Amino acid sequence: MKKASLIIAMVCLMLLMTGPAAPPASAVEPAGELIVFNAGSLTVPLAEMEKRFQERFPKVDVRREAGGSTKMARMISELNKPADIMASADYTVIDKTLIPKFADWNVRFATNQLVLCYTGQSKFADQVNADNWHEILARPGVVWGHSDPNLDPCGYRSLMVLQLAEKHYKIPGLNDKLLANRPKENVRPKSVELVSLLKTGNMDYAWEYLSVAVQHGLKYVTLPDQVNLGDYRQDDFYKQAQVQVTGSKPGTFITRTGQSCTYGITLVKSAPNPQAAMAFLDYILDPEGGLKILKDMGQPPFIPCRVPTEAMKKMLPEPLQKRVEVSN
Repeated sequence: MKKASLIIAMVCLMLLMTGPAAPPASAVEPAGELIVFNAGSLTVPLAEMEKRFQERFPKVDVRREAGGSTKMARMISELNKPADIMASADYTVIDKTLIPKFADWNVRFATNQLVLCYTGQSKFADQVNADNWHEILARPGVVWGHSDPNLDPCGYRSLMVLQLAEKHYKIPGLNDKLLANRPKENVRPKSVELVSLLKTGNMDYAWEYLSVAVQHGLKYVTLPDQVNLGDYRQDDFYKQAQVQVTGSKPGTFITRTGQSCTYGITLVKSAPNPQAAMAFLDYILDPEGGLKILKDMGQPPFIPCRVPTEAMKKMLPEPLQKRVEVSN
C-alpha cells in the first residue's frame, strides 16, 4: 500500500513541478502534516527552506524536530516515532541505523567543517588564533565544551579534531591534556545548545560546524584541513581518529572512524505523508532551492547530490534521480 501511495505521489509531484500552468484536476496538491527529523545544525537553513516551500505548497504543514542525528535516528528505529524525512549531519548514521529496515536509500547532499567558536567576551578572545587555540583551551579557567558524542555527530567529530590536532601539530599528549581541562558538565546533548552558552558568557569556546557559526554570528577559529574534517581529500589522514560511542543496545559500543563531514537525507519507509515528503525532498535537493539556501548560509552543498551506487540511484523515486550522481 505504501509503495502504491508513493507511486501516485510521484506522478502528482511531476505534474505539479512541470511549469507555471495550473495542474490538472487529477493532480492532487501535497497537503497535511509533514514530519521532518533533522540534525540540529540544519535547523536554521531548514527553517528558511520550510518558509519557501510552504509559499509554494501552503496546504503542507511542516513539523520539524531537531536534535543530535544519532538520537533522532534512534527515535525512528527504537521508539517507532512517526517521521517522513530524516536529515543527518553524518550520512553514516542513516546507513547504520535506518537502512535497510527503516529506509531504502541515502542521498549525500552537503558538507561542513568543524570550527572553534567564541564571542568577544570569551577569555583570551583578543589572543586566540589558528596557531595557539590548543594552548588557550588548556589554560586554567577557560571554559570550553562540545556536544555529546553518543547523541550527536558534532560531538564525536569534536573529539576527532582533538586527536587529529595532536598528530598534525606533533604534540604528544595534546588530546589528553585538552580533555583534562574539559569537565563532563561541559558536554551537552546537541551542539546548538552550546550557542546560547557562548552568547550568555557561560562558556568561552565551543566546537561547532562552520555553518552554525555563520548562521548565529559567532566568532570562530578555522583549522587546517588536516584537522577540520572538512576536506574529503584528507580522508586517509582523518581515519587515524577513532571515537567509541554507545550502541543501539545497552552495554554495546560502536567505533566511529574519522572522515570528512558529509550530510545525508532519506525518506522513511513508514512515512505518514509520502506525497508531501517527496515534494519537500525535491525542493531540498534542488540547486536553485534548498541547496542554494545551504550555500548562502555557509554550508557547501553537493551539486549534484550523491549516492554511492547505480543500484541505489535506481531505488530513488524518479523526480529525485535527476538531482543525484553516482559518486563515492
